[in-house]
Amino acid sequence: MTEDLSPAERYAAARVRAAEEATALAPFRALYDFDLDPFQIEACQALEAGKGVLVAAPTGSGKTIVGEFAVHLALAQGRKCFYTTPIKALSNQKYADLVRRYGAAKVGLLTGDNSVNSEAPVVVMTTEVLRNMLYAGSQSLIGLGYVVMDEVHYLSDRFRGAVWEEVIIHLPESVTLVSLSATVSNAEEFGDWLDTVRGDTEVIVSEERPVPLWQHVMAGRRMYDLFEEGTDHGGRGRGRREVNPDLVRLARMENQRTYNPGDRRRGKMVREADRERERRQRSRIWTPGRPEVIDRLDAEGLLPAITFIFSRAACEAAVQQCLYAGLRLNDDEARAKVREIVEQRTAAIPTEDLHVLGYYEWLEGLERGIAAHHAGMLPTFKEVVEELFVRGLVKAVFATETLALGINMPARSVVLEKLVKWNGEQHADITPGEYTQLTGRAGRRGIDVEGHAVVLWQRAMDPEALAGLAGTRTYPLRSSFKPSYNMAVNLVQQFGRHRSRELLETSFAQFQADKSVVGISRQVQRNEEGLQGYREGMTCHLGDFEEYARLRRDLKDRETELAKQGAAQRRAAAAASLEKLKPGDVIHVPTGKFAGLALVLDPGLPAGRTNGHRGGFEYNDGPRPLVLTAERQVKRLASMDFPVPVEALERMRIPRSFNARSPQSRRDLASALRTKAGHIVPDRHRKQRSAAADDREITRLRAELRAHPCHGCDEREDHARWAERYHRLQRDTRQLERRIEGRTNTIARTFDRIVALLTEMDYLRGNEVTEHGKRLARLYGELDLLASECLRDRVWEGLNPAELAACVSALVYEARQADDAVAPKVPTGRAKTALAEMVRIWGRLDALEEEFKINQAEGVGQREPDLGFAWAAHQWASDRGLDEVLREAEMPAGDFVRWCKQVIDVLGQIAAAAPRENSTVAKNARKAVDALLRGVVAYSSVG
Repeated sequence: MTEDLSPAERYAAARVRAAEEATALAPFRALYDFDLDPFQIEACQALEAGKGVLVAAPTGSGKTIVGEFAVHLALAQGRKCFYTTPIKALSNQKYADLVRRYGAAKVGLLTGDNSVNSEAPVVVMTTEVLRNMLYAGSQSLIGLGYVVMDEVHYLSDRFRGAVWEEVIIHLPESVTLVSLSATVSNAEEFGDWLDTVRGDTEVIVSEERPVPLWQHVMAGRRMYDLFEEGTDHGGRGRGRREVNPDLVRLARMENQRTYNPGDRRRGKMVREADRERERRQRSRIWTPGRPEVIDRLDAEGLLPAITFIFSRAACEAAVQQCLYAGLRLNDDEARAKVREIVEQRTAAIPTEDLHVLGYYEWLEGLERGIAAHHAGMLPTFKEVVEELFVRGLVKAVFATETLALGINMPARSVVLEKLVKWNGEQHADITPGEYTQLTGRAGRRGIDVEGHAVVLWQRAMDPEALAGLAGTRTYPLRSSFKPSYNMAVNLVQQFGRHRSRELLETSFAQFQADKSVVGISRQVQRNEEGLQGYREGMTCHLGDFEEYARLRRDLKDRETELAKQGAAQRRAAAAASLEKLKPGDVIHVPTGKFAGLALVLDPGLPAGRTNGHRGGFEYNDGPRPLVLTAERQVKRLASMDFPVPVEALERMRIPRSFNARSPQSRRDLASALRTKAGHIVPDRHRKQRSAAADDREITRLRAELRAHPCHGCDEREDHARWAERYHRLQRDTRQLERRIEGRTNTIARTFDRIVALLTEMDYLRGNEVTEHGKRLARLYGELDLLASECLRDRVWEGLNPAELAACVSALVYEARQADDAVAPKVPTGRAKTALAEMVRIWGRLDALEEEFKINQAEGVGQREPDLGFAWAAHQWASDRGLDEVLREAEMPAGDFVRWCKQVIDVLGQIAAAAPRENSTVAKNARKAVDALLRGVVAYSSVG
């Protein structure tokens, strides 16, 4: 190719190559055995130019290479780089990757309960750790040049998302920020905000998957393509996506019911033929079993696969089903390798704990190439599954959706059992964003030519809806930022109240709220221009027409109010008269389709009222009498059939033999009704005098209206029409202004309420943070203020380490499903007293929050402490065996370890925040950490 270039062009190309080789990017690219994608090169070049970057790209596209380039730049410049991740497992994985490249001496790890080489030039940490360092003014921040925020879209998380924004806002200006995100539909908006708070930020968006994704539906014995051949399957293309007509026909056939058992007019032979046809159709459509799915994928060369099941128990059950079905995905050599790796990784686990942890059943599945992966598993077991899967020694994993959150575990295929999951409150359809996140695992870069997403057929499945889910790429980033008590005291301590308020106004939450206000503000401006025109149109030369229009409006409103009151009184009187009816009363129905003479068969009284009548129907929306009309119809009437009160004209006996379904019975009783009461002429309901006629307010308004100068204007009605338009537009404009007011300064207003409460409780005095406030500044967590109050009131004094662990567990534990029916088991003695006192203090705080309008529903405030883990924490800290503790706690090992580690984290904070003099809390908190950090908790994970 170079031979075809002119000398000048060859010289220019040589200059470009020389310039590229002189950059830091050139030696970095040489570290990889594949060339970088254009979006990676663009992001790295922006980073080297001194800009911050936001990289939004699909899962598995290699956006972490940009983060690794930041590490490379920091080391080359003699500066520090912090690499933050949302979860410890991801921190551990990234730490291992960077140690392999740069060596253990240059890389550190900091998680809530672990510290490895924390002063290294490159430190991997969870985002919360960096937030805490920023508030504490840690010396480790000196020389910090780059911060990588992996999975930055976590700031949408309603429980932890605020931490990401705190870090972004509070990082020193000298730090270059690298934000790595999944594909989001408002990346430009997020980039605009980063540009505002962090300075020059380049937004690089790549929607192209590195490995094309093919979408399928597995039904019965067949696997159907979701999209018709020749259209885009969710890979690189942007072509039209037509749903496979075979799938549409299948859905129509499955949903069609050819046999109607209620149709008795059809002959027996026809019904049998219909049933047989339906059986044949159904036999072609079913949801394949889990072993059958794995077997099919294996036969078609689509393993390794991750099957997402939105239930931990179902993941474990799926493994057992595959074992019982005799599935074996590994040969003898792979089985031996699996056993070797597993025994090596679990060597530290005491033999007596292995049986408790279900080790042998787990190992059998691994040897066959089958495993589960969910948060209830021991972290060590999860890490082993991840390692074996990446090595190709586990080929089928049944996982909950937590696996989709950042862990590097790509597969050739992803299977979704259902498109519905429990969201903590109800079963809800998964969103397009969740579908993209889950199926993003399919297709291993550099290994697979294409990835495959397989959805299992379910009854009433709509292929069009599934295609919409697979084809929608909307995953907007929404801020979940809310000020907390800890945040408030830390901000005031560092910046003072006024500056803190200004900082919070720069949050992404406020940025989004302000941006949504722009369109409303423009509408308000247009409305104000329209109001000016209407004001000119209603101008009257005789006087103030706006005042005259207000009188007319007040008069109309008063007349409407009185009319409504009158109608309500008439309805109440009619309902009261209906409640007095009894079976056998002859009445006259005043209006409606069944107006005329009628006999009451059943009064149909409201629920709970019987009027001396047993049986019959009861209704919650007023009496609904069942009547027989003079025309032999039996009908249940409603309150609308009685606009006026009704009275019994006569009484009749209803024969015991009367059957409302019998035409003869109805005919005989209707004849008796006409004979008995046909000659009676009902009293006409006399119309009552209107309340408006005697209303003093209406009399006054009418007099003022007649006396007003504009009343005599010839163009009065024209002016009135303009005035009515003016009034309607003014009302709409005020509603828009209220919406703007509700969205403007929302974060700052919440901060003001929090500061007011903290001032009331003597945590703050103006810009001064009191001793109590300084203690609160060291307590991070959902129940930060409750923990501080417990220290302040000396609730935990005199508790031994196990009792303190039990009490602190109530600050972190939150049951997966609320169970108010059974009170949790708690330790007796001093621990029980302290827990009760914690709940009492929470009640006091809850009342204060209500007084200061701090709303828990908005994610601000203190939830009630949960005592559900207190017994387990106490028993474990008291050196009880794992078997006994797990059995009594009725909790999976993984959950137990996770909660223990969170208790350890908060105990460490309490040890740092507790008073040093005349207090045993700090000493016992450290002892409680040592008591909890043993056995399965200690060896569970690197971080």
